[in-house]
Amino acid sequence: MLKVENYNNKNYSNNNSKPSFKSNPYSAMDFGTKVLDKFIKSQENLSSTRFIQDTATNWAPKAIFSRSPADFAEMSFLEFLESGIFYFAPPLLGEHLYRNKIFKAVQEKNVKDKVVELIPKSVEAIKNNENLTDTIKRQSVATKAGIALACAAIPIAEYNLSFAKNLFTLKTFNKADFNDIANLDKSGKSKKDDKKLKEKVEKNSIRQLKKAAIYSTAALLGGIALAKFGAKSDKLQKASEILLEPGKQISKGLHKIGIKKEGVDKFLDEYTKLDFDEEKGKLALSKGQLALTAISGLFGYSKAAEDRGELDKKEVWTRVPLVVFYTIFGSALFDNGFKKILAAKNKFPDLIKKGANGKIQDVPKSADLPNLAENISKLKNTNAKDELKRLTKEKAIITGVPYAFSLLFMGFTLSLITRLWTQYRYNKTHKNEGNEANFEASHKIFNNKINETFSAFK
Repeated sequence: MLKVENYNNKNYSNNNSKPSFKSNPYSAMDFGTKVLDKFIKSQENLSSTRFIQDTATNWAPKAIFSRSPADFAEMSFLEFLESGIFYFAPPLLGEHLYRNKIFKAVQEKNVKDKVVELIPKSVEAIKNNENLTDTIKRQSVATKAGIALACAAIPIAEYNLSFAKNLFTLKTFNKADFNDIANLDKSGKSKKDDKKLKEKVEKNSIRQLKKAAIYSTAALLGGIALAKFGAKSDKLQKASEILLEPGKQISKGLHKIGIKKEGVDKFLDEYTKLDFDEEKGKLALSKGQLALTAISGLFGYSKAAEDRGELDKKEVWTRVPLVVFYTIFGSALFDNGFKKILAAKNKFPDLIKKGANGKIQDVPKSADLPNLAENISKLKNTNAKDELKRLTKEKAIITGVPYAFSLLFMGFTLSLITRLWTQYRYNKTHKNEGNEANFEASHKIFNNKINETFSAFK
């Protein structure tokens, strides 16, 4: 994080700017700057950021390129529920239902308030706190692990969401054959779903949803038992630590065989961690939780697609692995690359700086910008409001360019290619049924939709 104190100059007098921003520094800003500020703030929260990115990247392009009312409806059903599960279920369940209600109730009366207070802290912070008794430490770690285990209901729900989508489409549109749902036969001669296929889809979907309920209940009961008895057993205590931070255990194993790399350790810690992150004393979605849920969704997509036809499964494996990769890492790869380019060209030096190790420091958060603007205005003898406006625009560029690139590449391009490729596969396997013109017809449809979409922005 760039330290704004570096701009402090107590002996410097600035007559052109006010000494401080009182109340809301953006209250007197123009509408455009206010919009940019809201965009920046949305990007700084993992749940809201990923929800917006995922919905924009996955839903909007597929809505434009939807192939039938059934295709649009089931895609919308899946994307919005899926995004909600991905990004809001972990903190809502973990913070509000589990931490403050269910798992608080199973604690011993004399330690419950302290344990609940410690839940958002990391395992390391709890174990290294010399002001805590051993009992409190062990109980807190066991309870954290119990909550993480109970939250297994979230990847379970994600895995089974595709089966719920199949059932939704069947009951709403009376369709179970993917070829029919995706309107792949442009000749209008496609056959309706046969009864056996509909029965298969319904039976498998209901069975999977029942299993999901059973597994989720078992995870909750197991989590409660771990929170209740985990502090009394060394084996359960060790299991709790492994459950919460498996990456650290993997790193220890790698160190024993001579593999010691800071980047590898950091990656494993961040993207395999099933513990929550802490955000202002509350539980927040971690990257490891996001990764587990996204990967569960991939295999759920594939398994549910098997019931509706080979082309559905092939479309899943053409598109979803890339979407999962993007969901887990977001626009981080593009973001880092873009910041390196800006740093090399010495652009936005007040926000992009290199540390002593040569690495680019974290860009200041939106909450830091007003203070940073004041300090810069004192140093340069400029107006603090103008500096804040400039910094806001620069940060919006730093954040927005990688985001826009991700949206165009992962959203529109991938959605278009996937649908054209599925249509091509269908046409190739139905050459003898008079469908040779299908690919050309669908290509024209997609071209028209692209033209209509982008003409709206002109």
